[in-house]
Amino acid sequence: MSMSLPVGVANRMLLVTRPDQMARQAQPAIPPLPQRITLVAQTVRSLCDGIRSGRWQARLPGERDLCATLQVSRPTVRAALKDLQLKGWISVSHRKRREIRKVPSQSASATGNRIVGAVALAPLRTMPPASLLVIDILREQLAKNRWQMELVVDPSCYSKQPAKALERLMRKVPAAAWLLMGSSVPMQKWFLKSSIPCLVLGTCPEEFPLPSIDADYRATCRHAGMLLLRKGHRHIAMILPASSTGGDRESERGIREAVDGNSRARLTVLHHRNKAHLCALLDKTLASAERPTAFLVARAMHALTVTMHLMRRGFRLPKDAVVLSRDDESFLWHASPSLARYAVDAEKFARKAAKAMRELAETGTLASRTIRMMPTFIPDETLG
Repeated sequence: MSMSLPVGVANRMLLVTRPDQMARQAQPAIPPLPQRITLVAQTVRSLCDGIRSGRWQARLPGERDLCATLQVSRPTVRAALKDLQLKGWISVSHRKRREIRKVPSQSASATGNRIVGAVALAPLRTMPPASLLVIDILREQLAKNRWQMELVVDPSCYSKQPAKALERLMRKVPAAAWLLMGSSVPMQKWFLKSSIPCLVLGTCPEEFPLPSIDADYRATCRHAGMLLLRKGHRHIAMILPASSTGGDRESERGIREAVDGNSRARLTVLHHRNKAHLCALLDKTLASAERPTAFLVARAMHALTVTMHLMRRGFRLPKDAVVLSRDDESFLWHASPSLARYAVDAEKFARKAAKAMRELAETGTLASRTIRMMPTFIPDETLG
């Protein structure tokens, strides 16, 4: 998910100190502020109270009965039951009601920390500036509502079989909801099956209908395709990474919708593994009798590679070919010629994500499960 940074974004906090600061007289401690208990946390407490009082013995009622008794939705009940399961208080058997393994103590069922978890594949230092800004604003917005965001970097959660790693993570971090950054299909499948509240930072396959937030790549690339066709291009190349995400699949779907409606138009889709492979694919495509005259490229860094490689091969942009980047990053602002591109407002995106995370953490569900933002089109020199 690539986004544009608002112009003028710099350090968001400034620490000011005085020479006599440490010597100043200690002030009385501020009493703890009242906290709003989340609906999931209240449901956990109600279940624990019911177990301790003896209302439920040996096994808990089914989800439908619990919903009726506690007057909450099924997603909220499932999130609370999952919390009890991860703490070892109940167990789940196939086609059997949940078994009560031990009676939780009074202190154990008290309201826990207001934590929202985020899991990532790579450390912050490797993330693009726009992603760092999103994380920064997310932390800020959640903190205003007394939620602490805990970011965990764990590559094992992104493996082909992530179940054990994810279960270990759930026990380690008692989060009310999770933000999944760059999530894999196996990870999404696990969260869907476990019913743990989560928000995918990206696009999910249709068979895994988890709550998600992303740019509307399908609409973006449909717009790009129609724009290029109106400019007279009849052979368009769509360039995507070989390890395509849900957003990449939606991108291809969108441009096909634009091209398929024109009998004279042709689409070539190139999937590349790395820079060298991308350049080799470009050379092969450029050597064909009917080479593309327009290139729509996913990922800002790859759009820069395509632009530089075309110029290296003697193509004059936009006279001989045009390049349009599906995404934006701050380094594109300094490219010459300037790249035409689409940009998502990172600050607005982060605020929407923070609002969704608060709703998930406090209720266990999300009213609008699919949140999409339409990027702004920035016409520039490589489009002509």
